Amino acid sequence: MPEEAASFLNHPSVREALRTAWLDSNPGIVGGHEEGGFILRDAAGLFSAIRWPRGELDRIEVPRHIGCRIDDRDIVASFHTHPNTGPDFLQEPSETDKRAVRDDPDLKSPNYSGEFVVSNERIYRISPDGEVADVAETARLFETEARDDP
Repeated sequence: MPEEAASFLNHPSVREALRTAWLDSNPGIVGGHEEGGFILRDAAGLFSAIRWPRGELDRIEVPRHIGCRIDDRDIVASFHTHPNTGPDFLQEPSETDKRAVRDDPDLKSPNYSGEFVVSNERIYRISPDGEVADVAETARLFETEARDDP
């Protein structure tokens, strides 16, 4: 996995935010809806996640995030799910996903590392310039989270 993505995905709170969003999105052939959120870092360097409002079948609205910040915290990453596994749905990031990250003027901070797209098999990262990298196997990352729990 690329080093920058690994630095975020190694944090249990970030992995848990992705796992919870995935489960909440009701993944499967029918009935799924997108879930997403922002990964934030505060002045002390601690990570947290806030969720976006529930999305629809294959789209989600990103809330306001002026200056790549929410309140007094920096947005360091964003994420959303691709829960629909049927043949009519993409698991990898779409062109719309790539453009949304690349062309968003409020995601142009040196602190922002990109958007994670969680799908059934893989987790992808869309970099701020719109390039996509395959960063992890979904089940393996979530198994790691389960093993890390006390």
